Amino acid sequence: MLSRALPRRPEARRILLGTLLSAVGRGLTLPFLFIYLTDVRGLTDARAGLVIGWFGAVTLALSPLGGTLIDRFGARRVVLPCLLIEAVGTGSLALVDSTASAFAVMTLIAVGSSAIWSGQNTILASLTDDGERQRVFGLNFALLNLGIGIGGLTSGAIVDTGRPVTFQVIYLLDAVSYLMPALLLLSLPHVGHRLAGRPTGDRPSAGGYLTVLRDRPFRRLVIFGLILTTCGYAQIEVGFTAYAVRVVEVTPRVVAWALAGNTVMIVLAQLLVLRRLEGRSRTGALAMVGAVFATAWLVLGAAGLVGTGNALVAAIGVVTCAAIFGFGETMLSPVMPALANALATDELRGRYNAMSSMIFGISGVIGPVTAGPLIGAADGRIWVASVVGGCLVASVVALSLRRLLTPAPVS
Repeated sequence: MLSRALPRRPEARRILLGTLLSAVGRGLTLPFLFIYLTDVRGLTDARAGLVIGWFGAVTLALSPLGGTLIDRFGARRVVLPCLLIEAVGTGSLALVDSTASAFAVMTLIAVGSSAIWSGQNTILASLTDDGERQRVFGLNFALLNLGIGIGGLTSGAIVDTGRPVTFQVIYLLDAVSYLMPALLLLSLPHVGHRLAGRPTGDRPSAGGYLTVLRDRPFRRLVIFGLILTTCGYAQIEVGFTAYAVRVVEVTPRVVAWALAGNTVMIVLAQLLVLRRLEGRSRTGALAMVGAVFATAWLVLGAAGLVGTGNALVAAIGVVTCAAIFGFGETMLSPVMPALANALATDELRGRYNAMSSMIFGISGVIGPVTAGPLIGAADGRIWVASVVGGCLVASVVALSLRRLLTPAPVS
């Protein structure tokens, strides 16, 4: 299954290797930024939250510019400097000693990260055809999670809040990891240049974000993505954790086990899911994702009803929720970027990918803001009903997308 999922072109395989190497570095630091800023560098919880929120806001604001630059100058000329900026910024976190320096460093990191994901997706799309993109994007997601898992296990054995140097070490290692995909891209001098225009059918061959938004099928895909990620991905950091700890009343260690179970599910199931998705309806797969996410939240809601009455069953429910959610991710990760790139023209591919990545940024703002009040009402039942209902609405939107897609391979 792995050999079948690998892209035919060796250049695309090198890009995937870069994803894995940089993900290991990301995993080293991903769980610890808030702890580092508060427990090691002495920022208050409120200030650390503002710093992290500022990063998300800057990244979201700059993402459209990244898509425009990718289309105008080519993904290579955008991704390479962004990777270098990201490396410098991440390494600089080791030197943060105040709120002001934290804001400055996180701004630098946000500038770097604003175009990396959309740029790398654009490069992968240019190196693959529509028949293999779904498999390649799925493999890319599995490698990302594998790297993050390896990095998280490694840093968990290293960091110690009583020894700031341990945090400095992982941030410096994370900085080095961002240089790996940059070096691999530099070794591929003919990859990532501006794509030649090839108009398809009656679709416009030029234009800006207004042209992208006039694409009715893609607009429907964006609506689906916003609903699904707001009620899905965006709930993991705040909604899932808060409900598990406050309503189900499991320990933070159980939450950590659940997130580990999520990663294990993705790594183990991704190749099998990719094989099962071949030749099947993409919109049907997206609708199934909404149903799977809804099932995961229902399991978590059931664990809340059990609560402290049976701590073991409640803990199993929390871990099972995260694992089911991970299974849904293995369907979403290959299908959604493949469908977005099937709808894109080469002239606007960067903007299409930037819009796709912005979905996660927008939902990342909406989800956490709404989760707190909803969980605080009626012992979390309103939150469970909202996210389950939202995921099912997303499934309906996905099914409505099928009639807008005329080529059978796309729909």
